[in-house]
Amino acid sequence: MGKQGKKFAEAVQKVDKTKTYASREALELIKQLAFAKFDETVEAHLKLGVDPRQADQLVRGVASLPAGTGKTVRIVAFVEGETANIAREAGADFVGMDDLVQKVQDGWTDFDVALAVPQSMGKIGRLGRVLGPRGLMPSPKSGTMIQPEDIASTIQALRQGRVEFRVDKTANLHVPFGKVSFSVDDLMANWTALMGVINRARPSGVKGRYIQRITLTSTMGPGLHVDVNEAMTFTS
Repeated sequence: MGKQGKKFAEAVQKVDKTKTYASREALELIKQLAFAKFDETVEAHLKLGVDPRQADQLVRGVASLPAGTGKTVRIVAFVEGETANIAREAGADFVGMDDLVQKVQDGWTDFDVALAVPQSMGKIGRLGRVLGPRGLMPSPKSGTMIQPEDIASTIQALRQGRVEFRVDKTANLHVPFGKVSFSVDDLMANWTALMGVINRARPSGVKGRYIQRITLTSTMGPGLHVDVNEAMTFTS
């Protein structure tokens, strides 16, 4: 840990804490400062001017990242019949109904996304206690409760780079959007797409400044404050 601490301290010294960085400049520096032996994730942390206690101020959504996430997503599809065949062909990792429901009830949650169709709610509704706290329960708002005809396109979108975000109890958003191995252009494309969706997700009831602070960082690196005004101009 001592060696890692020294590297982090060296990285911190290269960050101007009094400066607000433009997005591209921040991403360039994040790549330069990455020191871990693994491919670190690039993350966005946003402080929002919303009250999460108010139902009409919950900020959540799904963004498609054009350059992908750099992460292998494990997908469960709670479907049966012909829809199950379509899900398997589209690339879902685990497909089924009664057997998977029982497996999850027994405590299995070794997956990243759970998809379901309205017809399956009668059986998967009981999984709320297991999946809900982990943010894995299929729902229309998160784009994971879908119609049978959308199962293939949804799985493909997840494979290509789809991320879900939801404001937490402290009015913060934490969203991964790439890897330090990505080019700056790819990271910028993902960041622009993500911010476009977040900007459009502004609740109508929010008064004052919607986005108060943005910090970009990598898994092990220091945080860089990013120009909020610039980021709020991103629309796609």
